[in-house]
Amino acid sequence: MNELLQDAILNGLYDPSYSGHEALRPQLLQNTKNNNIWLTLRQELLTCNSFTWAVAFVTQDMLVPLKVVLADLAKKNVSGTLITGDYLGFNAPQVFYELLKIPNLTVKIASTQGFHAKGYLFEHIDWQTLVIGSANFTRSALLSNYEWALKVSSTQNAVLTKEVADQLCQLKANSRSLTLDWINDYETNWTRPVMTSAVKNISQEITPNQMQQDALQKLDQLIKAGEHRGLVVSATGTGKTYLGAFAVQKYQPRKFLYVVHREQIAKKALASFKQVIGGKNSDYDLLTGHKHETNCKYLFATVQTLCRPETLAELKPTEFDYILIDEAHRAPAPSYQKLFDHFKPDFWLGMTATPERMDEQDVYQLFDYNLAYEIRLTDALEEHMLTPFHYVGVEDYEVDGVKIDETTDLRNLLAPKRVDYILNQLNYYGYCGNKAKGLVFCSRQKEARELAQIFTAKKHPAVALTNEDSESKRAQVVKQLENGDLEYIITVDLFNEGVDIPALNQIVMLRNTQSSIVFIQQLGRGLRKYPQKDYVTVIDFIGNYQNNYLIPIALNQDNSRDQDKVRAETLLPSFIDVSTINFSRIASERILASLDRVKLDSIKELRQSYQELKQKLGRVPLLLDFYQEGSTSPLVFARNNSLLHYGKFLIKMGESLTLSAFEDGVLSFMTKELLNGKRPHELLLLQQLLQQQTVGLAEFEQILEKHNAYFNSAVMTSVEDILTLTFFEIKQGKTTKKEQYGGQALIEHNLLGYELAPQLVKSLQDNAEFRRLFIDVIETGLLLNQPYDDQAQFTLYQQYDRKDVCRLLNWPKDVSAPMYGYRVDEKETPIFITYQKDSSEKRNAVYHNTLADGRSLRWYTRTPRHLNSNEVQRLLNTPQMVLHLFVKKSDAVGKQFFYLGQVDIQKETVKEELIGPKKKVAVGMNLLLRHPLEAKMYNLLFAE
Repeated sequence: MNELLQDAILNGLYDPSYSGHEALRPQLLQNTKNNNIWLTLRQELLTCNSFTWAVAFVTQDMLVPLKVVLADLAKKNVSGTLITGDYLGFNAPQVFYELLKIPNLTVKIASTQGFHAKGYLFEHIDWQTLVIGSANFTRSALLSNYEWALKVSSTQNAVLTKEVADQLCQLKANSRSLTLDWINDYETNWTRPVMTSAVKNISQEITPNQMQQDALQKLDQLIKAGEHRGLVVSATGTGKTYLGAFAVQKYQPRKFLYVVHREQIAKKALASFKQVIGGKNSDYDLLTGHKHETNCKYLFATVQTLCRPETLAELKPTEFDYILIDEAHRAPAPSYQKLFDHFKPDFWLGMTATPERMDEQDVYQLFDYNLAYEIRLTDALEEHMLTPFHYVGVEDYEVDGVKIDETTDLRNLLAPKRVDYILNQLNYYGYCGNKAKGLVFCSRQKEARELAQIFTAKKHPAVALTNEDSESKRAQVVKQLENGDLEYIITVDLFNEGVDIPALNQIVMLRNTQSSIVFIQQLGRGLRKYPQKDYVTVIDFIGNYQNNYLIPIALNQDNSRDQDKVRAETLLPSFIDVSTINFSRIASERILASLDRVKLDSIKELRQSYQELKQKLGRVPLLLDFYQEGSTSPLVFARNNSLLHYGKFLIKMGESLTLSAFEDGVLSFMTKELLNGKRPHELLLLQQLLQQQTVGLAEFEQILEKHNAYFNSAVMTSVEDILTLTFFEIKQGKTTKKEQYGGQALIEHNLLGYELAPQLVKSLQDNAEFRRLFIDVIETGLLLNQPYDDQAQFTLYQQYDRKDVCRLLNWPKDVSAPMYGYRVDEKETPIFITYQKDSSEKRNAVYHNTLADGRSLRWYTRTPRHLNSNEVQRLLNTPQMVLHLFVKKSDAVGKQFFYLGQVDIQKETVKEELIGPKKKVAVGMNLLLRHPLEAKMYNLLFAE
């Protein structure tokens, strides 16, 4: 370990030619788009034996993600100490109350005058890591502010870390333990410090925010273009009602109608519109079950009253020149259709937070596919329109060893031990403010009613609300919660939409996630801004549910259906601006187990995605549309083994499409081999050949230079091998891959340069549908190429399968099938390692690859191999042999490996070993990573 630390320190402070890696080398920590200081602190916590922090300022909003980590550490008996203080009264009393809840954290109050330290020390087995700089333990400092912190690792007797450790020891000795008595005294004398805030004072005058200004401009353009319908998709809490009022104010209708499904929403909308537009009270009125008025300029109606035959009979088809449908995802319902059939306004405006419907009804069609503006939850959080949230996914309680699932008996859901566990978790993770104001979603009405009684009996006043309760009772209960007379409202699906409770500071999920749409609706209940509400705590109790995989998908607004991406979102903490998404270790295991049981790329899933996008666009979508709309990743279509190409999928969807066997083969080749964008060269050549008959070699090189793509003679030969399909002349069963791809070259290379093959030219000229799909793959593939470094064969931390590697190494044939773990070529050797073995009986399970020190990976040749074997000698003794390392966590993640860069063999570690149950001879050696392994990749691939 000493040598490892020495190299890392020399790398960071003396000469980069020394080997050093991310975990140990000195480095400057900052908050950037792809990284932040908290991620480093979190990684150190997860790998340390103990820790001591001296931090002057602590905010409550950063304690939630900390508590998730410390809860997992408590199970490993890892604990630490936090030294903080009362300097400038910055730390609110509630922070100290929350710190007392963490059982494996000792909190000390510094007696040092003007205590303003910011240092974090982590004790590992035989080394220490110190992070010291400008960052306090606050959400802004660790996630978003411009901060500097220096991270240094050293042995325990090193002068710097020993000096800091001694200082911490003295601080601890001269500090007092945090107690309730101390907090009570502090709270009595504490006054909230006056601080300069970047938040502007709220003006009495309501003016459009930036999102609303953009949407108003788009709506104005629609109307000027002669359109009569438009749809605005706006996340809950982003001022959707005010946007409607601004739009109506700008339009200045003769008579206006607002329609929604609940009277309570209509009343609130009336008040908002009046606030924006102004005018006489008599200009505004309601048409609902409790009030029947139609003779006013601005009428706010419930659909139930409005769609009655006698009501419609009172109102002429041209009664209103502007009609706004709120919660427009409900508009396909028969009651709303009566309105569309009856009224003939100049303009229909639909507004919704969630246009997607689970019954596959087409909302976009109702508004002529005129999507005027769209702002989703992630956009709204990044634009600071909503209150940030801290999501915590914790494992649900096991009742007598039985995990909670969809079929669990009510008696187990209400078991005293489970209810106590739930309340303990709610208390542990807490909420912003001094009193809980929570909304609990459970799965059954009886469960809601009985839970409310139990919560109340345990001194957490709660009321159950279901769809059986009247609107007046709902309004009364919400008022009680806002006033602090209640801590919790417990419901099933009653508050999914349309009801605002801005005071909410806790959302609790006690039910299976059946839909991403519903999940976001329920999450959105707590995100409206409210005075002194800095964040919302979301606590999700994750049982053994089939649909757990939907949770990270919903939270990250991830519609890609890419299982690798969802897996990463589960294993690694996620951030949306300063909102955090955190899973306990067991909860993440349950989500991954659910993910392994589902096929996100099944035809059923792809059909749903296709229909949603088709509804949104009003036409048949192409792969490019999926990419541009942030919907299903085009790569998911390419990787689906039951689909040769996207055209085949369109035929399955009932679209009329005629393709010859040759055209089928070409599109299959384009989709399976080129769409992934891992090398743009072939796509760029085909794109240019669509525009001109011949492309000379020099001209092709200029195209590559313009695209900033590397090239040499080997690359040029490889591109030709790919596009003539000679690379695929390898038997796969009874045929070659070339024959499966149509058997005919796509290009010809003559003295003039490159040309498209005659048969391909003919198909492109004669079949417009084929041409459209051909161009679609090229355009989409080039967009998918953007994350790759085109100046290199491989891009660090991108994923490749064995066939990709054969192609990018410019090998003349695809030899991926017999390659297995590696292939020693003349100058380059790719090595593929599956780190986690699924079964001791599998071939790769006998190779105990270990990342012992975070820098070098133990690797073994095939068996039987000896030191004098030809393959081993070539590997060890070929001058300037380049070794490329590709790693995946397990076979369950599919064929794709992450590229970890070039590696060097540590010659002193090379030796023959007997491995496996049959004790066969292999040569083992340590592979030293040339590029430091980032913490994210370590967590994704190697963390237990």
